[in-house]
Amino acid sequence: MLPRAAIALALALASASAVAQNVTWSTGLEYSSGKYGGTEDIEDLYVPITGRLNLERVSIELTVPYLSVRAPAGTTVTDPGSELLPGAGDSNTESGLGDVLAGVTVYDVLYSDNLDLALDISGKVKFGTADVDKGLGTGENDYTLRADLYKFVGQFTLLGSAGYKLRGDPAGTDLENVWLGSLGSIIAPSDRVRVGMFYDYRESALADGDAISELSAFVSRHLNDKVSLQFYAFTGFGDSSPDWGAGVLFQII
Repeated sequence: MLPRAAIALALALASASAVAQNVTWSTGLEYSSGKYGGTEDIEDLYVPITGRLNLERVSIELTVPYLSVRAPAGTTVTDPGSELLPGAGDSNTESGLGDVLAGVTVYDVLYSDNLDLALDISGKVKFGTADVDKGLGTGENDYTLRADLYKFVGQFTLLGSAGYKLRGDPAGTDLENVWLGSLGSIIAPSDRVRVGMFYDYRESALADGDAISELSAFVSRHLNDKVSLQFYAFTGFGDSSPDWGAGVLFQII
């Protein structure tokens, strides 16, 4: 799951999932389009299936995605919908298993009732399972550590996030380790509805590349005590970001 979607989903569903001992399942569909610094449009379709084990203060998740990319030959996906290395050949479509993701989040590592603050720490591994010959991945593992700081103000939740990603280098390409961060807010107009907006920033994995910079917005609704639905859209700024994208997430608690 992409960072922007993962953060929005985790926040929107935190009250329903983080405090209970259960297993949740989610799936969705995300489409994005952009040139990513190349000359031709690249279209990316991402369909993840995620299982999450929610304990009292810890969640463990595994995401197995399907990926379909229409792009010039020689394109390599480093992060679906967020960062690609464009090729220069004729455009074609490649599809298959994407990079499998595994993650752990520890909730309330620091918590203050007086200040209405909470700090979560999470770690994620991206396994290089996508087909390198098709350009669906780098074939290398990536490792990310992130801290999320929450400030609760009535119906509002404010978020500041910072992290660091260690990149594996595919053959013939030197990818940089990168800093990443997010700023956002969520409002809960009712017990079942969440609306939010996020700004995401990440350094480029290429030494001379533009940073990835995106603005996203979402709306999430609990259809009942077990099922939630979320819609989101985003736009990118700079040559390395997608021009635009949108997605839907469906979760069963």
